[in-house]
Amino acid sequence: MKGLSKILRGVLPVLLVTVSLSTNVFAVDEVVTEVAAEATAAAEAAPEYYEKAEIDYTINTLVMFVCAILVLFMQAGFAMVEVGLNAAKNAVNILFKNLMDLSVGVLLFLVVGYGLMYPGGDYEGKWFGFAGSFVERDAESPALDTGWSNSADFFFQAAFAATAATIVSGAVAGRMKFSAYLIYSAILTGLIYPISGMWKWGGGALAAEGFADFAGSVVVHAVGGFAGLAGALVLGPRIGRFSKDGKSMPMLPHSMPLAALGVMILWVGWYGFNPGSQLTYSGAANAEATTYIALTTTLSGAAGAVVAMVLSWISFRKPDLSMALNGALGGLVGITANCDQVSQTAALVIGAVSGILVFAAVIALDKLRIDDPVGAFPVHGVCGIWGGLATGIFGTSLPEVAGETVTQVGYFMIQLKATVIICSWAFVTMFALFTVLKSLNMLRVPAEEEIEGLDLVEHGMPAYSTTSPSSVPSLPGTTVPV
Repeated sequence: MKGLSKILRGVLPVLLVTVSLSTNVFAVDEVVTEVAAEATAAAEAAPEYYEKAEIDYTINTLVMFVCAILVLFMQAGFAMVEVGLNAAKNAVNILFKNLMDLSVGVLLFLVVGYGLMYPGGDYEGKWFGFAGSFVERDAESPALDTGWSNSADFFFQAAFAATAATIVSGAVAGRMKFSAYLIYSAILTGLIYPISGMWKWGGGALAAEGFADFAGSVVVHAVGGFAGLAGALVLGPRIGRFSKDGKSMPMLPHSMPLAALGVMILWVGWYGFNPGSQLTYSGAANAEATTYIALTTTLSGAAGAVVAMVLSWISFRKPDLSMALNGALGGLVGITANCDQVSQTAALVIGAVSGILVFAAVIALDKLRIDDPVGAFPVHGVCGIWGGLATGIFGTSLPEVAGETVTQVGYFMIQLKATVIICSWAFVTMFALFTVLKSLNMLRVPAEEEIEGLDLVEHGMPAYSTTSPSSVPSLPGTTVPV
């Protein structure tokens, strides 16, 4: 009996532990089953934002918003470039014009421009349409079919409109009345740019013909460049820019550091301009396309800067910073139409040719006695045209017209036709506007006010506390502004 008692005393604790563990296992199983049931119920009742369409909507909207901010930041870049490459006595005037390009532009784009540029499917393939004013909010019913917020889309497009208007500011700097500039800016952002933008981006007539302009080499930059050329021609050159016998009299920039800073800001802003134009970013394919666009954009800008530097070094015996800066901008403009569909090698070629074109166009304007203080037309007008044509030469996304894929030659001809139409539209309309303003004596400031500087006579304030009203002779034809 004692032996049996010892055995029981040894086995009984083991049995008790085993029973306890078995009970706990059953309890754990019950808890696991309960948690799994609750998780299943929660998943079945999960809100719709876990669906892919809403995830895409969220990502696309937020990335587009960030890209719009980058494009908006380009206003600061334009302002610094223009201020740096012009006389100190006109700095306030230039800054004011850049601010009003954005402010007036946003208001008019809201009331008129946005509805003209995106009139809706009823006007597909046509030349004109209007969808009404203001932005339809999609808070109650998010636009899952388009994939992004209407508000983000408006912000992005309004920043583009302001960019087109600001390009002209540099071409007419130092001699245009501030009131005349406000009239020009309002008409360009409210009517001229949105109408031609509709022809491509609003599904209009040129889009129906297969015209490609991914982010606006033609639609934005060439429009601004040709509007600037019209303004420079009607205004005439600044006092002292050319001698009486036609000899060029260079007017030195007052701050190259500001000009260089402006170009760097513009280059950064271009990553909102070009990659942002992908519009949809969610998913592996869109993410890869967006970053590839950034790659081709970078290659073209770099090639443009290097080529323009080399050409200036050969021609002037010294490397010219202003030419290299404009070469970089030219390369960025040239790639803007085709950054989504060209190879890396093609991007380098497009940038290199842009650098050549900028250099040649600056020299040509000088020979023709056309005063463009910052090179707005060479950079945006000439390289904008090149971007449109280069798309037809190097582009791989051949469009379908009437159900058939066009040839490469056919693609080039489509690009050529559309580019000529849009550039002609911008130049003719703006030339007419500037001519009317000139006939009404509303365009150019008097000679004595130009010599004194627009900051003081137009705004009553200098940009710098050390700026004197005039530190140069006032004899027309010999003055070199500060």
